[in-house]
Amino acid sequence: MTYGHGVRARRRTVVAALASTALTTGVLAAAPARAATAPQVSAQGAYALNPATGKTLFGKASDGRLRTGSTTKIMTALVVLSQPHLDLDRKVKIKKEYTDYVIDPATGQLRYSSARLILGDSMKVRDLLYGLLLPSGCDAAYALADTYGSGSTTAGRTASFIAEMNGKARELGLKNTHFDSFDGVSNGNNYASPRDLAKLAGVALKIPTFKKVVGTKVYKDMQSYRPGGGTHPMAAWENSNKLLGSYRGAIGVKTGSGPEAQFCLVFAATRGTRTVVGTVLADTSADQRFKDATKILDYGFAQRG
Repeated sequence: MTYGHGVRARRRTVVAALASTALTTGVLAAAPARAATAPQVSAQGAYALNPATGKTLFGKASDGRLRTGSTTKIMTALVVLSQPHLDLDRKVKIKKEYTDYVIDPATGQLRYSSARLILGDSMKVRDLLYGLLLPSGCDAAYALADTYGSGSTTAGRTASFIAEMNGKARELGLKNTHFDSFDGVSNGNNYASPRDLAKLAGVALKIPTFKKVVGTKVYKDMQSYRPGGGTHPMAAWENSNKLLGSYRGAIGVKTGSGPEAQFCLVFAATRGTRTVVGTVLADTSADQRFKDATKILDYGFAQRG
C-alpha cells in the first residue's frame, strides 16, 4: 500500500510540474500536427506554386504537354502588355475578319466564344483586353493580334504575333509550351504543361493592368465608338471564372475549354501575404475544374513556404 501511494504521489507531482510549466511559459506539449493530405483531382494535369518563392505546392503530371484551350489568352494578353510604349487608350477599328471569325459560316451561329464586337466601330485596347479575358472573346484576340503583329497583311500580322507569343515562352523558360494560334481555339495544337501555365500566370499577375482585368467579375465600362461619332451600347462582360466571389481571396485568372483541351483553368488566390497560383488541364467538366482548383488552393495555403 505504501509503495502504491508513493507512485501515485510521484505522478501527481509530475502532473503538477507540467501544469506549472504551462502556466509559466504558455507552452503545452502536443503531438506533431499531421501534414495535410494531397488532394485527388480529376484533371489529367495540375500544378500549383508560390510565385514569390517558386516553391512547388502541388503537382500531377506537372510537365506533361496538354492542350490549353483559351488559357492561351494569358499569353495573348502578356504579349500585348509587353509592347514598348503601349497606349491602352489606342482605338482599334473592328474589322469584318474579327466578327466573321467567331461565326460558323454554315449555320450562322457562334462557333467560338465572343466579346460581340461591333463591325465598323472602334474600341480601346484597354477594353479589348477585358473582352479577351472575361468573356474569352476570340474576336478580341484576333483584333489584338492583328494590331500588334507586324506585316503588310492581316495573315502576316497574326502570324507575327503568334511568333512573339512563342518568343515570350522561350524568354520565360517555358520549355513545354507552344502556340500556333492567338486564342487557343482556332487551331488545336496549342499546348503547355501545367507548370508552365502557372509560371506564365505568375509573371502576368505582376503587371497591374493584367491583375486588375482578370480580377474583375463584371465589366460595364467598355465603349464601342461609332465611325460618325458617339458610342454604341454593349452588354456587360461577365468573367467566366467562377472562383471570383466564391473562393476567399481569389484574384483570377483564366478559363479554357475545347474538344481536345476538355476543361481547363488557371487560377490564383491571395490570403494575407501569400499567393498561390495553379493550373488544372484536361479536367472532366466545367464545374469539376473549379472543384479541383479549390482543393489545390486549400492544400497550397495549408503548407508552409
